[in-house]
Amino acid sequence: MLRPLSPLYLLVLSSVAGAAAPESKLSYNRDVRPILSDACFHCHGPDEKERKGGLRLDVASAASKPAKSGEIAIVPGNPGKSELLARINTEDRDELMPPAKGHKSLTADQKQILRRWIEQGAAYEKHWAFVPLASVPLPAVKRQGWARNGLDHFVLERLEKEGLPPSPEASKEALIRRVSLDLTGLPPTPAEVDAFLADTTPQAFEKVVDRLLASSRFGERMAVDWLDAARFADTNGYQGDKDRQMWPWREWVINAFNRNLPFDQFTIEQLAGDLLPNPTVEQRIATGLHRNHMINEEGGVIPEEFIAEYTADRVETTASIWLGQTFNCTRCHDHKYDPFTQKDFYSLKAFFHNIPEKGVDGLDAVRKNSTPFLKLPNPELEARIAGLEAQKGALEKQLVEIRKAAEEGLDPWAQGLAGNRVAWAPLEFVEASGKDLQPVLKPADAAVEVAEQDFRYTTLKLRARLPEQPVTALRLECAALASGPMSQWSDLKVFRVAAPGSKREPLKLRSAAEGTSLPATESTKIIDADRRSRVRLSEEPGTPTVAVFEIELGAPGSREIEMEISTEGSGGAARWRVLGAQAAREALVSDGLKALSAKDPAKRAPKERQQLLDFRLSVQDDFRKVDGELSTTNAQITAEDGKFVTTMVMEEMAKPRPTFVLMRGAYDKPGEAVTAATPAILPAMAPDAPRNRLGLARWLVDPANPLPSRVMVNRFWQSVFGTGIVRTSEDFGAQGEQPSHPELLDWLAGEFIRSGWDVKSVMRLMVTSATYRQSSKLTPQLKERDPENRLLARGPRVRLQAEFVRDQALFAAGLLVEKVGGPSVKPYHPAGLYEQVASSTYREGTGPDLYRRSLYTYWKRSVPNPAMLLFDAPLRENCALRRPRSNTPLQALNLMNDPTYVEASRCVAERMLQEGGDAVEARITHGFRLLLGRTPQPAELTILRRAYERNLKVFEADPAGAKALTDVGGRKAPAALPVAELAAYSTVASTILNFDEWIKKE
Repeated sequence: MLRPLSPLYLLVLSSVAGAAAPESKLSYNRDVRPILSDACFHCHGPDEKERKGGLRLDVASAASKPAKSGEIAIVPGNPGKSELLARINTEDRDELMPPAKGHKSLTADQKQILRRWIEQGAAYEKHWAFVPLASVPLPAVKRQGWARNGLDHFVLERLEKEGLPPSPEASKEALIRRVSLDLTGLPPTPAEVDAFLADTTPQAFEKVVDRLLASSRFGERMAVDWLDAARFADTNGYQGDKDRQMWPWREWVINAFNRNLPFDQFTIEQLAGDLLPNPTVEQRIATGLHRNHMINEEGGVIPEEFIAEYTADRVETTASIWLGQTFNCTRCHDHKYDPFTQKDFYSLKAFFHNIPEKGVDGLDAVRKNSTPFLKLPNPELEARIAGLEAQKGALEKQLVEIRKAAEEGLDPWAQGLAGNRVAWAPLEFVEASGKDLQPVLKPADAAVEVAEQDFRYTTLKLRARLPEQPVTALRLECAALASGPMSQWSDLKVFRVAAPGSKREPLKLRSAAEGTSLPATESTKIIDADRRSRVRLSEEPGTPTVAVFEIELGAPGSREIEMEISTEGSGGAARWRVLGAQAAREALVSDGLKALSAKDPAKRAPKERQQLLDFRLSVQDDFRKVDGELSTTNAQITAEDGKFVTTMVMEEMAKPRPTFVLMRGAYDKPGEAVTAATPAILPAMAPDAPRNRLGLARWLVDPANPLPSRVMVNRFWQSVFGTGIVRTSEDFGAQGEQPSHPELLDWLAGEFIRSGWDVKSVMRLMVTSATYRQSSKLTPQLKERDPENRLLARGPRVRLQAEFVRDQALFAAGLLVEKVGGPSVKPYHPAGLYEQVASSTYREGTGPDLYRRSLYTYWKRSVPNPAMLLFDAPLRENCALRRPRSNTPLQALNLMNDPTYVEASRCVAERMLQEGGDAVEARITHGFRLLLGRTPQPAELTILRRAYERNLKVFEADPAGAKALTDVGGRKAPAALPVAELAAYSTVASTILNFDEWIKKE
């Protein structure tokens, strides 16, 4: 949060923000607040609990009252009686402010500004961001004919005050590349450049802009910034970091920008689309904005803790995106710099606390999404499921009839159960093994004993020989050999083995004693009397736990079977026996059921009668057949239902959760109860507005709210000019930077509202301005006066975002697959990197999936695509409104070695050979234009030709090296192209692709 002031701060403030000369009037917002906020507000600001000495300096009335010491910090017009000045100038370390232990100090210039401000009357101003928007007239300018629209007046007026002229207009090649990248994220084609060069009409550039705004690429470009803000990812985060399905929300965002959905409606649908009257599917999808946060699915965490985390994330994200405020500071205490309280935080939380979500689990195993989620319409699937549901109903009706018939004759049938006996014979063990176990065969009594030792998850493998008489049932017995720690076992699998080392045939098992149907699969679960998938060993030594199974051997074959018993528990010596028998199903009855069968029917409880009925049905052929068909039908319904695309959405609970201020932000320390409300410093919600997310959304885009329009046009400006009018686009508070052009920011915010929140209109206004069209050349004068271009005396020149670096390479190479929307894809990824972090394997896509636009790249929070991170993409764990811009050697290494760029360079080389004519210079020129949008200078062409000739000789002498280079990537090179030439042209393309000009917007 803290942004220390550098010694040059005031110089920058003077030259950039227009600080007045010594004899002129100082501005509190511009000149004084930054000093006090950085050095004083931490101890003497809005946070009452942290306030020292009873002194508050951020409010005029408080600063002019006696503190606990009796002294008055600020006496307007009287520096001599102002204790603030005495304390910042004293040489007594005990009295000095700010205190030395806080590692803050004021420069002589800063002290002088505070003195002059007090001399001038110490006038306070409301923080500029909270001042209501008002109509801003266009300023008068001396230079006529330069301004193309209203925003240019503000820029030119400032330049004239600074004595700087605007830069000449950029070349047409530079302009079309700049605006194409800004509005679509992709460069122009040579044909588009040629058409623009040939169009000499006054509106030529405006026609290009209108074409780009109408392109579906516009929505994809705008979505990139919004995905950062919304912390979009394809996985849940945290340690588990499993996949989720949220791409339908991303597609909604793209389409919303493309159809130019007004930003106020864009806001309302994302925050509260589900609360609109008769919401459409699209409006419900839109609410996925606030389901993009991380979700914890690990065991052992506390649900209430993570509900608190998720709701806090929504508060912080909402405040960042629409208000430009650092609300995370108020989660634990009142804000130290801005007029927001801890109660404000939890009052906003109350809007988001009514979602029927679980703090930890709640994940749907098939769809990989946490509730609540929305199944998207699919008529074909819906028709198939309707047919299966009808089939299911008919089978259930048959089962009712069969059950009714079985119940009528239940008592006479049950009397015969008591006499059923099964002749169990122990199976002969051939082999016993197990990881982390020490099994010992006991041939004399056909048993396996496992020595006592500590283990948790392991598998005991038992190979046994069936008797000559084929068995139809197995009995598994497991007993503890000594009292002590309990063990458990689960997951019994049985295979028929033809020969050692040969493929095993899984056999079908069914729990027989309890009459419970089990899936006929390899991973059949053992189920005990309590219907659990685990069976505990008896604590009493020698008393076994028993489970009985029907087994289907199928066609005659090998007499050997192999059993895998997955064990889990804390260890303990155990004894295992397996017995087999050939018996009628009715004979495979538990001792408990036999006892029930002998009981007087009149004395059987309803539950006991039900147990007998269930067993009878389980051994009847007609019931088993229909029940099996029903199980198959249910499985088909589940499988078909799992094919629906889903996306997580917001919903309201029928009974809202109560919301409390959480002391120090701790989920288990509730304090004062609060209700949904907006921050007191901002205009109040309308009295009749609903106190829910819909009311909040409408409040955010109410024209009376001074922040959202300012915040959004500032971010649009940032996307076009590289830096916002407020550089700290994520922080419009006291610790953020002042606007470089305050009146321009307010004029644009007003225009945005007056246009009906028209995003395309605002973007068009910016890019058609004379300010935008200036050359980006940095002259010596501008380097000295305005190195960061805060005065806007030249055009923007900034490093491209990670997505656009990759996309323009694919585009120039002719590889880019321009399909809008759809699931995320997995392009190239460094081998082994993913597996070092994730518990799964990265399965690289094929064909078109390798060449989709980068915003569709699969985003795993624990292992994001490393090429994206190298070019400063955020991790997407939290809301990000401004990306850093770095220049590291790793970026160059990536451009030279990543398969994406190696393959793209080769494909550009293919286009040089196939489209560039026969001459070397013509081919290189064609590649140059594909990549940079302009014709090379003679010196550039000479250097690149020499590079080509030098590399051609190398590759002619090394055919294997040439082949290895041209084989990189999923798309194979045309066999007709000479390999050495193709490789040499590939190095030329790679060289151009590594130009500073290529990764920058000029």
